Amino acid sequence: MPTIGYFLSCEQFGPAELIDQAKRAEAAGFDALWISDHFHPWNDEQGQSPFVWGVIGALSQVTSLPVSTAVTCPTIRIHPAIVAQAAATAAVQLDGRFVLGVGSGEALNEHVLGDRWPSVGQRLEMLEEAIDVIRLLHKGDEISHHGKHYEVQEARIYTLPDKPVPIYVSGFGPQAAKFAGRVGDGYVLAMPSAELVDTFRKAGGGDKPVQAGTKVSWDKDADNALKTAHRLWANEALPGQAAQILPRPRDFADLMSLVPPDQVAESVACGPDPDKHAQQVREYFEAGIDEVYVQQIGPDMAGFFSAWERDVLPQLRK
Repeated sequence: MPTIGYFLSCEQFGPAELIDQAKRAEAAGFDALWISDHFHPWNDEQGQSPFVWGVIGALSQVTSLPVSTAVTCPTIRIHPAIVAQAAATAAVQLDGRFVLGVGSGEALNEHVLGDRWPSVGQRLEMLEEAIDVIRLLHKGDEISHHGKHYEVQEARIYTLPDKPVPIYVSGFGPQAAKFAGRVGDGYVLAMPSAELVDTFRKAGGGDKPVQAGTKVSWDKDADNALKTAHRLWANEALPGQAAQILPRPRDFADLMSLVPPDQVAESVACGPDPDKHAQQVREYFEAGIDEVYVQQIGPDMAGFFSAWERDVLPQLRK
């Protein structure tokens, strides 16, 4: 049976809210959790950005659901050796129910230490070396690594899970999907693209798991739901490489004014109609995606979880 999980958005909610949502998600019958890893939100209206590893530690104490980062960039802002230690600890805390989702990142989060923002090709090269470093450290031996991008000297991680942490790779285009198929233990994407899933599988992904995230805006008033979705998440409709290259939340806010509400409505189920919410998720499963994680954008969490437990999850699981 496909996995239906809940997406914890660190861009929009503070630590206590995220923990509350995780508990509500488990009680409502969701199967797993996704959590984003950001230094900045996409825009100031979203307004949050807690440190993901602190939140994951708290999650391990309140839920029995598996947790995946969606996704962590282990290349610039945080050295891959430190990400390796953080992921190992998270896996121990969660009794092995942890997946490290990684990606090549966005300037929004990775420019904050003053590093140059590399080209796409170089970012993938850095990501591959970072994954190698993480996997080496997760073997538990003392290692030294002298690579093109990273140096690790006589390092050993002592707190390790029983099995190596699975590393799923994010990719939103054909080049990145092929890369994920070659190096990842799974694949992460944010759109119901059968073509990208097929590219991943043919490039070496085989029958490895594919995860994807999506957003809905549940509200009794459909118009209000759309207004909320547009105000907070119109950035997701920006074309081209904007999401990768813009450095500040205010830059995204400036461009969001160019996105009409109707465009947001095309990808975000807005309002209380359970069939509309269920159909949005079905599109992902029909594209061959194994695990779909849903974020509630609107403020009525009680209404969302109640409606999904009663009207949406049962029809998706028929």
